[in-house]
Amino acid sequence: MADPTDLPGGVVHDLPADLAEAVSRDVAACATWMSITPLARNEWICWVESAKKTETRLKRIDWGRENLSDGKRRPCCWPGCPHREEGTGAA
Repeated sequence: MADPTDLPGGVVHDLPADLAEAVSRDVAACATWMSITPLARNEWICWVESAKKTETRLKRIDWGRENLSDGKRRPCCWPGCPHREEGTGAA
């Protein structure tokens, strides 16, 4: 198990504690998290944080951890972080 505080965040978003905790408990998800770019991490974080309901956020964290564990590098069907400023990378 990795230390959740050692996991890096994204370009715009810091890694929230609940997502860090879930990723850090899964060795494969943690390995994928550490291998993806800051822009990709940003997409996962923004996708989780954009949930309006707590239950949706929890589902996204669990689904995200599972997908990261399977080696997926970006959330499926996510148009990209709307918070990035132009010039910080492709959307």
